[in-house]
Amino acid sequence: MTKVLETPTRRVAAPSRYATFLSRHASLMPTFAAVAILIVLLIGAQSQFPRFLSPGNLSALLLDNAYLVVLAVGLTFVILTGGIDLSVGSVMAFTGILGASLLAQGLPAAVVIPVMIVAGALIGLLIGVLVQYFGVQPFIASLAGLFLARGLAFVVSLASIRVEDPAVLWLQRTRFSVAGWYITPTGIIALLTVAIAFAVLVWTRFGRTVYAIGGSEQSARLMGLNVARTKVAVYVISGVCGGLAGLLLTAYSGAGYPRNGIGTELDAIAAVVIGGTLLTGGTGYVLGSLVGVLVYGTIKKVISFMGAEQAWTQIIIGALLLLFIVVQRVIVARSQRRR
Repeated sequence: MTKVLETPTRRVAAPSRYATFLSRHASLMPTFAAVAILIVLLIGAQSQFPRFLSPGNLSALLLDNAYLVVLAVGLTFVILTGGIDLSVGSVMAFTGILGASLLAQGLPAAVVIPVMIVAGALIGLLIGVLVQYFGVQPFIASLAGLFLARGLAFVVSLASIRVEDPAVLWLQRTRFSVAGWYITPTGIIALLTVAIAFAVLVWTRFGRTVYAIGGSEQSARLMGLNVARTKVAVYVISGVCGGLAGLLLTAYSGAGYPRNGIGTELDAIAAVVIGGTLLTGGTGYVLGSLVGVLVYGTIKKVISFMGAEQAWTQIIIGALLLLFIVVQRVIVARSQRRR
């Protein structure tokens, strides 16, 4: 009679709901982290400055950074494909001074505004063609676009040009108020830009192609997606957003200036990364970029309330950027191990 030995089976603990959620939504973690940082900043600022969370102050937080929101939206498209666009700050300056110059010559705003948008789109088209059809690295191609746009801005004018057109000034001076909250047309344009970009990325074939290219360009080609057209289009979108940001900044400041936007492209890239968009492409959300801009704006406003040097803004943003890049690398490593 043989004796059967039973080996004890080891029970594998079922993953918790929290662990399951993290594994399924790992790409959302940087965005959630940005939202958490924004909430902590707002609560901390309110504890130090009792009127920080007043409706007027929070309204100004969006409106003071409306142009940066628009730039971040355009950069989100580019970075999602694994590219980069360093020209957006210079495009904003060029289109702003171009618009101010044309308005000063007596052209109506109905003509000048489309010219500003088209000028930005053309520079974006040039960068996209260099990247896609000439094999130039996005960093180099957009750097060329940066120098081109900045040079054109100085060709238009070396000095500031004041804007007196009522239609352009109306964009910033008009306020729609409700219970202490207010918004201007510049803020409405910025939010509409975010909403349109969100809809395009989530619900259109073009948006799915953008994500596919960032995930794996070769796989996107094998799936029959139009990679070339999409890669050029995202740089055109970034250029359009640069032109639109030029309009918003001109309306906000009441003048065009060729030195506007120096370093703004880095602020916009930082906002996009803090908002959860991977620099390697394929993962990110335009709403996260909006949160990233609000984090940047909140830090800047808190430092202003404290009366400290604005250099601390760059230091804190730099530290946050390093933190989020580390978080992104962890997410990428985990996703590669799951494959």
